[in-house]
Amino acid sequence: MKIKFIIFFSLFLLLKTQNITSQEIHITPRPQKIITGNKSLKINSETQIVFNDNSKILADNLQQYFKEEFNLQLKTTDFQNLKINFIDFKIDKSFADESYELNVSVDKISIIAKNETGLFYGIQTLKQLCSYNAKFSKYEKYLELKVVKIEDCPRFKWRSFMLDEARYFKGMKQVKMLLDEMAFLKMNVFHWHLVDDQGWRIEIKKYPKLTEIGSKRKSTQIGPLQWESPIQSAEPHTGFYTQEQIKEIIAYAKERHITIVPEIEMPGHSTAAIAAYPWLGTSGKEIEVPIKFGVGKDVYNVANQRVTDFLKDVLDEVMALFPSEVIHIGGDEVKYNHWKSSAYVQKYMKENKLATPADLQVYFTNSISKYLQSKGKRMMGWNEIMGHNLHYYQDKNDTKTTQKLAQESIIHFWKGDVELATTAASNGYEIVNSLHTFTYLDYRYKNLPLSKAYAFNPVPDKLDAKYHDKIIGLGCQMWGEWIPTDGEMHYKVFPRIAAYAEVGWTEEKQKNFSVFKKSLKNLQKRWTAKEIYFAPDNFVEKK
Repeated sequence: MKIKFIIFFSLFLLLKTQNITSQEIHITPRPQKIITGNKSLKINSETQIVFNDNSKILADNLQQYFKEEFNLQLKTTDFQNLKINFIDFKIDKSFADESYELNVSVDKISIIAKNETGLFYGIQTLKQLCSYNAKFSKYEKYLELKVVKIEDCPRFKWRSFMLDEARYFKGMKQVKMLLDEMAFLKMNVFHWHLVDDQGWRIEIKKYPKLTEIGSKRKSTQIGPLQWESPIQSAEPHTGFYTQEQIKEIIAYAKERHITIVPEIEMPGHSTAAIAAYPWLGTSGKEIEVPIKFGVGKDVYNVANQRVTDFLKDVLDEVMALFPSEVIHIGGDEVKYNHWKSSAYVQKYMKENKLATPADLQVYFTNSISKYLQSKGKRMMGWNEIMGHNLHYYQDKNDTKTTQKLAQESIIHFWKGDVELATTAASNGYEIVNSLHTFTYLDYRYKNLPLSKAYAFNPVPDKLDAKYHDKIIGLGCQMWGEWIPTDGEMHYKVFPRIAAYAEVGWTEEKQKNFSVFKKSLKNLQKRWTAKEIYFAPDNFVEKK
């Protein structure tokens, strides 16, 4: 009995020691399982990176990392029978999508995954181990890592960051920077808000005026009062992406295992398009691209076949560019008074037995969903696409609908009671949760501090467990109305993006805000080196 007790007590102490040690390994997002050992491995100029047909690009990327970060000149090889001092990649089809296993032993490092994406995520973890959790001897030219085994997989399959460039055009350099940081944090969806009332930012060859006119506004609302501000910049703002530039950015994202989901707003937030082609609007009047923020002066006349043909033409060019299965069509904040005051629209509604404006919106949205499906795509939209009443300015009677939204739709939940999410989930819809009070990056830190961003749970507390699998992930949104400069965008995004990355990846039981904040110090070093102007620690919590 005494021997059994000693063995048990020894094992207990060993596990306890390993647990404490694993807490000292700082990786963001936090892996699901970390098992540490006492021995170590040295990476030096003799270490080789072994690749095969699936991992040549990954090996080259890792080789470049060691050269740039530590000035270590590691060689790559396709020789598969090395015995010691190497890094290799293995494919195991039994692994789940995006999952990986990272093993650092005394004589080698091995990354195992189902596919290249899992291997890529394993490399991001290895980079964080090397940069922030290892001993580097600058003069003896070696990197010493503790023996460790990491078993890891994401909690959610949809881990999104959204950039709104309709309000302020940022350009390719900033987008690539964001993609780099997303990849490092294992985020996999870049939601690109390219059109809105205040600007159209994507070239559509069939309709050149969308960028010739719609990408330009003569001034911009500014000032500390924000939405109520009477101050104008008195300076023009313009910018858009050519289709060739879009292709370059898509390729850049693909290399980082990020899917770009474009958002083409319809039927609301369409003033910039209507300014380019007035016949698109319900009123038929000529208007300018707005110089104030907020909901625009007109919406698409969806009762007009010419307008719906226009939208399908635009979607055709968008689908030809973006390989994403999902196309986001917005659908939020449609002011129904435009349709209510149009005899043309009212006649169309009567002919199609549509009793309310919400009926018309769902009817139109379903026609777009059907068109996307015919092209092998899937529609996503903000939760107004279900006909829900989310806004004070809408008459409740206008938001009653008997129309059923296309079943394949993905609901992007941003506003409303959890009962609306329950309704969507219970009716079989997949949901991306982006509840604005927790995920809108344009909010000040006093309203959305880092701790609140980190505490967000995409699965609502009151949602019945049987619907939990309908929550496929989360998005965090950088709305652009009040971020005229790159630095202001950096300040809003960083460090909160790291919190959302961990929300999307790490299981609730593995999350720990104190540990996260310690890991954040490493990311701050990275951001400083990359000239990313993140918010300092004393600003990210309530004061």
